[in-house]
Amino acid sequence: MKTISKAALPSDALSWISVWRRNYLAWRKAAAASLLGNLADPLTNLLGLGFGLGLIVGNVDGHSYVDFLVGGMVATSAMTAASFETLYGTFARMHSQRTWDAMMCTPLTLGDILLGELVWAASKATLAGTGIALVATGLGYGTLLSTFYCFPALALTGLAFASAALVVVAIAPSYDYFVFYQTLILTPMVFLSGAVFPIAHLPPALQLAAAALPLEHSIALIRPAMLGRPLDSIGAHVVILFAYAVLLFLLSAKLFRRRLSR
Repeated sequence: MKTISKAALPSDALSWISVWRRNYLAWRKAAAASLLGNLADPLTNLLGLGFGLGLIVGNVDGHSYVDFLVGGMVATSAMTAASFETLYGTFARMHSQRTWDAMMCTPLTLGDILLGELVWAASKATLAGTGIALVATGLGYGTLLSTFYCFPALALTGLAFASAALVVVAIAPSYDYFVFYQTLILTPMVFLSGAVFPIAHLPPALQLAAAALPLEHSIALIRPAMLGRPLDSIGAHVVILFAYAVLLFLLSAKLFRRRLSR
């Protein structure tokens, strides 16, 4: 097996594709169940909150509450899909299934494996977000063109949250620790990032905190597209999400190198 310290970064620009393809072929066997699982939670929230709470809330920023909620649920579905695929799928391949051990006995480096896992999770995030957007479009909330505009933002959202989840996987001793990340980080982020109600209604201190959260920037890119409105500060939102993806990926590579060297 190659020396871990020399294999923390990708060996070239394309080797990660074999890792992505391996995960895709394994996922394809249970694709229908996987897609249903990724769609169920955000779709339930969209229909339950949108048509239930929407009757009480009324209009938000000149749009119906369901229209407002769609963008938040599309972004949230991408966040959830990327996070759960990385937390449970990647951890299983590294820990219990020992798939990484076999890969590390090939010319693949640790960096190739991590990049393949990252892009695979982002692919599932894009697919999940697109699924919610298409369902919303079928219900009359959005258009096919707006769904198309969401693709880059969904992919970037997937990369950012998959990178964050890789850091968690690198330091978690077992599956049991993932619940802390879900309940203490992901769930509060949904409510602080404007997914279910406008950030402008939060206290000023929480508005500042929300501006630092990746989900807020994802929603800022996706919601206007779904509503057919022009995007504001698109460059800043893209740069922040890209920074999350790159910096956390590099941190995870360092942490994995340390973990696998033990």
